[in-house]
Amino acid sequence: MLLNPLTLGALTLPNRILLAPLTRTRADAGHLPNALMAEYYAQRASGGLLITECTMVSEGTSAFIAEPGVYSEAQIQAWKLTTDAVHAKGGRIFMQIWHAGRAAHPDINAGARTVSSSATAIEGEIHTPAGEVPHAVPHALTAEEIPTIVAAFAQAASNAIAAGFDGVEVHGANGYLIDQFLRDGCNQRTDGYGGSVENRARFLFEVLTAVTAAIGSERVGVRLSPLNSFNSMKDSDPVGLVGFLADKLNAFNLAYLHLMRADFFGVQKGDVETIAREKYKGVLIGNMGYTADEAEAAITAGKLDAVAFGTSFLANPDLPARIKTQATLNTPDSATFYTPGAKGYTDYAAL
Repeated sequence: MLLNPLTLGALTLPNRILLAPLTRTRADAGHLPNALMAEYYAQRASGGLLITECTMVSEGTSAFIAEPGVYSEAQIQAWKLTTDAVHAKGGRIFMQIWHAGRAAHPDINAGARTVSSSATAIEGEIHTPAGEVPHAVPHALTAEEIPTIVAAFAQAASNAIAAGFDGVEVHGANGYLIDQFLRDGCNQRTDGYGGSVENRARFLFEVLTAVTAAIGSERVGVRLSPLNSFNSMKDSDPVGLVGFLADKLNAFNLAYLHLMRADFFGVQKGDVETIAREKYKGVLIGNMGYTADEAEAAITAGKLDAVAFGTSFLANPDLPARIKTQATLNTPDSATFYTPGAKGYTDYAAL
């Protein structure tokens, strides 16, 4: 089943082995994608769908210093290197569009104000050009400021299509801005964007409404991580949250729902996949720590439609071929996940 085709929105995927979005911090100054990044994605074009690393929807929202953006004409043109290279190899690629929210920092963004749903900082420190500094206490967005950010997501989606992407994935996971509204451990608002699960989901739904209007719902996916405690996140009822969202997302007729099934740190636990499958009628993609055998079993049992692989695809550019032939997998080198240059990026051996 893992190697069977799948209809996903406007696309027909040749297999159900997807490249998960992975931050690799190889962009040039000005958050410009480059030829090295194009080579990296093209190497992995045999995946059913490639999903890029998180990509900034607007200036002044960087969390990683060297991640790419899609808010300038120069960035749009530079991304064409990647989309052209992937399509030349017969691949399909979505851009993950993203606003870091409180995970950004003024020291990375020329003093730009950090924003979130509420004025509560992430615990611990962030890496900046000046070294490690505490996370900034964010400005709590006013209801009047939110539409500008919604519009930035819609423009980013249009820019991604202009750059040659087949679609976009709206990043609603891992403690970034949309997730900062969704989960009640961060969202302390008392207005129409806080309190009830309906209110906390309002920002996500406004973004999806704008993005689908801009490029068509069949070219839009969304990623959620109801359990992940990364970036000081938690929710009092993660299973209830994903059940509510999975049900309401049906109205958007998206290409897919991409669900992270676990917590990086093992703090929050729960079965979010079962209720997502029960409530969501579209394509459901699973993610986090799947082996090929486990993915095959989940798809065969109807629990998922496809699986996004992260570090195993990072280290094995020909992962679908290796799974098909049951070949040994290369071991990922975590020391080079975020370092500059080709080492640990484009130099993993194919079969």
